[in-house]
Amino acid sequence: MGFQSRLVNPVVRLAWALRLPIPGDALLETTGRRSGKRRRTPVCDGLAGDVFWLVSQRGRDADWVRDLTAEPRVRVRVSGGRWRAGTAHVVAGDDPAARRQSIGTTLARRLCLATAALSDADPVTVRIDLDP
Repeated sequence: MGFQSRLVNPVVRLAWALRLPIPGDALLETTGRRSGKRRRTPVCDGLAGDVFWLVSQRGRDADWVRDLTAEPRVRVRVSGGRWRAGTAHVVAGDDPAARRQSIGTTLARRLCLATAALSDADPVTVRIDLDP
């Protein structure tokens, strides 16, 4: 977890701030469960039509998963795209490894997903149904 949150995420956030997002990456915006403030977390691009798929490396213990469990209305943004709102939920019984394969449709996505999988502790799948 330390590697991802202390090294990778700040670099990805900086790239987004400079308007140079890394291909295969996306941003997830949740509402803090205690603070009520917007929280932006770098994630792998899992856009598939009007659904956005995520795999949480730390499962239900990840702060962003706890946030979207408390408040399921979220927003996502992929490279070159606009913010899209949607409703998120944890998908019980889904196979995170199989899900990663299904959303790894480009080399950039596969690299992001493979890097993220290196720090898996208890992965869980999250589905975001995007508003039309």
